[in-house]
Amino acid sequence: MNITSYIQQFAYDFIQILNEMSPYLMLGFFFAGVLKIAFPQKFIDRYLGQKNGRSVLNASLLGIPLPLCSCGVIPTGISFYKSGASKGSSVSFLISTPQTGVDSILVTYSLLGLPFAIIRPIIALITGYAGGMLANRFDKQDNGVETTKTAETESCCSEESAESKQDCNCGDSCETKPSKQNSKLHTMFKYAFVDFLQDISKWLIIGLVLAALISVLIPDNFFAKFIGNDFIGMLVILLASIPLYICATSSVPVAAVLLMKGVSPGAALVFLMAGPATNAATITVLNKVLGRKTTLAYLSSIILGALIFGLLIDYVLPREWFTLTGLHTHMGAHEGHFSLPVWLQWGSSITLTLLIINGYIQKFLLKRKKLSPTKTKTETEDYLIAVLGMSCNHCKNSVEKHVGALSNIKSAEVNLEQKRLHIQGKDIDLSQIQKEIESLGFEYGGIIED
Repeated sequence: MNITSYIQQFAYDFIQILNEMSPYLMLGFFFAGVLKIAFPQKFIDRYLGQKNGRSVLNASLLGIPLPLCSCGVIPTGISFYKSGASKGSSVSFLISTPQTGVDSILVTYSLLGLPFAIIRPIIALITGYAGGMLANRFDKQDNGVETTKTAETESCCSEESAESKQDCNCGDSCETKPSKQNSKLHTMFKYAFVDFLQDISKWLIIGLVLAALISVLIPDNFFAKFIGNDFIGMLVILLASIPLYICATSSVPVAAVLLMKGVSPGAALVFLMAGPATNAATITVLNKVLGRKTTLAYLSSIILGALIFGLLIDYVLPREWFTLTGLHTHMGAHEGHFSLPVWLQWGSSITLTLLIINGYIQKFLLKRKKLSPTKTKTETEDYLIAVLGMSCNHCKNSVEKHVGALSNIKSAEVNLEQKRLHIQGKDIDLSQIQKEIESLGFEYGGIIED
């Protein structure tokens, strides 16, 4: 094929994959908003604090449906830990959450079929539980008293200051009361189609582009022809997936195209597990905050779980359960898979595209807006601090919550686009601010002089 043919085929495959995914993505985003309202953060925090199997299981069960992107789960999990959750519960949450999510499960069904959609959350539950129990075992072997804060001392709201605080979306133990009856509805749709969509839109686009590129550039049956052995294929996919940064939803179209190119279903599952659950940034932060042994428990559970369940799919379960049903070789032919109406697919794709464009416009406008702090009283200290490494709304809310809960801090507000933290208070200890920011896995960039 010439270059023009490649471009045309790329565009065709990209649109076909987008049309397959978009209706389920839109439904998944809606359910994400419902979960945001139905299960407030204080409800989640309540069940993660004990160093026992029940707390670990609760953390895994709660993490599976939550639609957190791979970057958002890091500050969320660490926030749970700093709010009093055990290491085992935190690790269980960090393992199970990025592998799935209500949006990811629906997209998995749309592209890979029902068996994959069922087995992904089951595997996330098992590996999350195993990793959490292993982390608790390692934690019990360590000497010394744990110095984490309790949920009460870490509360982002107090009776005196609750009205001045913003609603916390990431690891909060309290939320302000809505001022209007329709505020919950507004919060639901804003979180679903603005905040959460903004967090994953970049990675969603990258996943679609990678899937279309692989479809165009790699010959059919490439992996079967050049690698041959299914287990070797799993190891290759695993080595490539561990440092890779990709969210659970955007990993699905890539896995679907890899299946078309000859990867075994087990190897595709390895990618679906290890791609979202591990990446270089997560490993670095966990090693710094939770320690080397806990990070080892985290990685061991994911790697061993991926290989074990990959082998189970390839050599024990019927192979036809996991053959591609949503997309076929020509990116659009269905075989035994319910096909949504064309108008619904195109309508969802157009709506999703417009929402993504709106998100980038909102980010651009916010980037142009100058954050100009003002002092309400002469004795109030006012600082702008650079915080590097924040990449999503969950990062923003985690920093605001934990810095805002420190003594002498009256308010803490993050400008995510400018990577700035605006704090106000009296007798502020900047070394304490730096320690708190770094404990969350972010980089303290110092005072910004206007």
